[in-house]
Amino acid sequence: MDYKETLHMPKTGFEMRGNLPKKEPGIQKSWQENHLFEKMLEQREDAKPFILHDGPPYANGDIHLGHALNKILKDVINRSHYMEGYKIPYIPGWDTHGLPIETAVTKLGYDRKKMPLAEFRKICYDYAMEQVEKQKQGFLSLGSIGDYDHPYITLTKDFEAEQIKIFGKMAMKGLIYKGLKPVYWSPSSESALAEAEVEYKDIKSPTIYVKFQVKDGKGVLDTDTYFVIWTTTPWTIPANLGIAVHPQFTYALVNTDKGKLVMLEELVETLCPKFECKEYEVIKTFKGKEFEYITCTHPLYPERESLLMLADYVTADAGTGCVHTAPAFGADDFYIGAKYGLPVYCNVDEQGKMMASCGEWLEGQYVLDANKTVTMKLDELGALLNLTFITHAYPHDWRTKKPIIFRATTQWFASIDKIRDELLNEIHSIKWVPSWGEQRMHNMIADRTDWCISRQRAWGVPIPIIYGEDDTPLMDEAIFDHVSDLFREYGSNVWFEREAKDLLPEGYTSEHSPNGIFRKEVDTMDVWFDSGSSHTPAMLKRGLGYPADLYFEGSDQYRGWFNSSLIVGTAVYGKAPYKQVLSHGFVMDEKGVKMSKSQWNAVAPSEITKKYGADILRLWACSVDYQADCSMGQNILKQVSENYRKVRNTFRFLMANLDDNTFTKEDCLPFNELSDLNKYMLVRLNDMVDECIPAYNEYRFGDIVTTLSTMMTNELSAYYLDYTKDILYIEKTDDRARREVQTVLYTAVEVLAKLWAPILCHTTEEINSFMKFNETSIHLESFKKLGLDFDTEKLREEMNVLFAVRKDVFKALEEARANQLIGKSLEAHVLIHVDADTKAVIDKILDKPAQWLIVSKVTFTDNELTQYESCQVQVEKANGHVCPRCWNYTEAEHEDGLCDRCHDVLTK
Repeated sequence: MDYKETLHMPKTGFEMRGNLPKKEPGIQKSWQENHLFEKMLEQREDAKPFILHDGPPYANGDIHLGHALNKILKDVINRSHYMEGYKIPYIPGWDTHGLPIETAVTKLGYDRKKMPLAEFRKICYDYAMEQVEKQKQGFLSLGSIGDYDHPYITLTKDFEAEQIKIFGKMAMKGLIYKGLKPVYWSPSSESALAEAEVEYKDIKSPTIYVKFQVKDGKGVLDTDTYFVIWTTTPWTIPANLGIAVHPQFTYALVNTDKGKLVMLEELVETLCPKFECKEYEVIKTFKGKEFEYITCTHPLYPERESLLMLADYVTADAGTGCVHTAPAFGADDFYIGAKYGLPVYCNVDEQGKMMASCGEWLEGQYVLDANKTVTMKLDELGALLNLTFITHAYPHDWRTKKPIIFRATTQWFASIDKIRDELLNEIHSIKWVPSWGEQRMHNMIADRTDWCISRQRAWGVPIPIIYGEDDTPLMDEAIFDHVSDLFREYGSNVWFEREAKDLLPEGYTSEHSPNGIFRKEVDTMDVWFDSGSSHTPAMLKRGLGYPADLYFEGSDQYRGWFNSSLIVGTAVYGKAPYKQVLSHGFVMDEKGVKMSKSQWNAVAPSEITKKYGADILRLWACSVDYQADCSMGQNILKQVSENYRKVRNTFRFLMANLDDNTFTKEDCLPFNELSDLNKYMLVRLNDMVDECIPAYNEYRFGDIVTTLSTMMTNELSAYYLDYTKDILYIEKTDDRARREVQTVLYTAVEVLAKLWAPILCHTTEEINSFMKFNETSIHLESFKKLGLDFDTEKLREEMNVLFAVRKDVFKALEEARANQLIGKSLEAHVLIHVDADTKAVIDKILDKPAQWLIVSKVTFTDNELTQYESCQVQVEKANGHVCPRCWNYTEAEHEDGLCDRCHDVLTK
């Protein structure tokens, strides 16, 4: 007789191979066809909402791994909160204005300078919407759920209308103003930039020391004396209008063969040799405050003066202590110049070229090229004391990757200074994860100058300012409301399609335009103002309230979206738009190099999902320490895939022993009627719930993956499933012991599948198709809490006693195997000597000790045996022969050598 046919071998349609790339698109399609997200909202209609406000990715190009990490983790956060009982009205968003889209459209052959502006903008609109759709499909392919049919997009009429209202509210509070200030200026973009649009790269720059001859020494210095300045931007020397010194520093008048030079006393011994002074002597010393209002002759333009001013920002760690000041090209320069009444002289145009006022010898040169020309001219005139080159971090436009400059232009600003204290207070009321985010944001806001919000771009939300005949900007709430209404009806293109007077409320008059002549602002808003306003159109106006529970983006957004949202939200509502801020790092390759197309090391998410599946990418995102920079590569993917395989195969074994999924919830026995061994596994499953739910709430996804993987690999596969095979395969179908084990297996699948569901969303949906926890989707379920009503702590203590014995027995078996006494553990007869208390626990819990230890026979004895850590153990070769059905050794004399148990199973 073929006894294999009498065994209950595992059987299930849940495949060993995941085949995820083939299955996942079908699962995603079913979610859409069954309106899963809408059903999730409906089922939690009256539940407490959890609002994760989506930071809008920029709609340009395919999604990359940074996008994938972000959207996957957001999805895990949303799904886990849903399964904990929250309503999750998640609205994805897109940022759609600005230079990259203009550039992309220009590359398609459209020249914004050779076509009507409104027409160019329509092309930008269409291009942006194509990008939104492309990225939407990319996010959906990751398993992301949300209201993707109704996302918020910064170019839509309703969004732009609300943005204008926000601008108007800030303007009416006196927080919006126009001013001439040095701002980050990108010659390559021909536009002002925000701090968030600036990145730093090392470049090689000239550093020069230049002497300025005293013109009027105010009775303190003679006219044959020179102040020595130092700069790394020689191109700004033609715009010099002053020299700043520290009022309390001590300066030396040094007699040298290069003239009488003024510099910091403490730097004389360092600088004079650098200037190749053969002889030098300190004649006299002065406090910086004695130099105030002295004037010098500009070394390039003798008709111009350079004023000596006092400034506390002057330092002694670089230069000479005499700071070259050009009010048009630096923040400190601007403010000290304003204090002393200096004009803001800007001699560089929008393209970064020197203007005619610099003289024919310099006109038309790009600023970095002008460095050499200016330096040579200074040398020719005898004013150059030293030229060297240094490599240092220099600001670049993060989009064009080209150098930028500080340049004074008339721009629109949002005041930070007026609300700085409010902003700082709000920062300290927010929970920051990681915690260092609080200090980082505090420092940024504490040190931030007013926000330049105007851009010289075509594709953006217009700054809604109408000017009177006298050039006065009309800050009128009625105008802002009317423009908002126009945008809501026609979109922002109406601003470019109509004359200024046609953008005003009907019959509008102003004392600033007695003749009814108006003009409109041509600049557009910084895109950070767009996304920084998103809390209103995408949250408040959609009934989601304010503030959001969570903002979650990359760590670069401390200077970007986190920052702009905080400013706009606090300015308008007096409160930050978020209760918590969570951030993640960048994705690096396996060598720790940041992924980018230029490095040829970028891996597209679509490549991974097509080869491995989205669940592998999701498992990776939840396995890494995402709050720091994290790595991705083929070796990492293989490791993640191996972990997935173990998890999947454990699920498969659990399900396969439920009699081809015919064992259902109705077949489960009451938990408190199970044996202690089985109850203990329920305790451990309940532990998983108690550990994982707080971890989900604290965004500790790596801990969840480790906890669940360890449970499935060790406690289930290597322990419980190992010894219960003997029960599942051998006993009768309806045997009580077998039904108890199946009750545990069914419960394990339900508990673990639901705990894994936010992460392995496709795999657990496939499991649900067999287990039918929910007829529609596992993602409409809640985490499974077992509600155990027996003494779990006492059971833990007793099981710890048993595990100590088991550990000793397994060690003895391993030694016996090494000594070739036995092969498989079923060849063993184990003798055990334990104390009375331990024996009492064993007798209480273990009905069949041999089965639990996976040996053929166990004998408890009072004889002295080999001492191990907690008990005494001896291993002998089991007597008898192997039962052909269960492979245990037996001394029974039944037909075909069956053991007593197998004989009873087959004959009774």
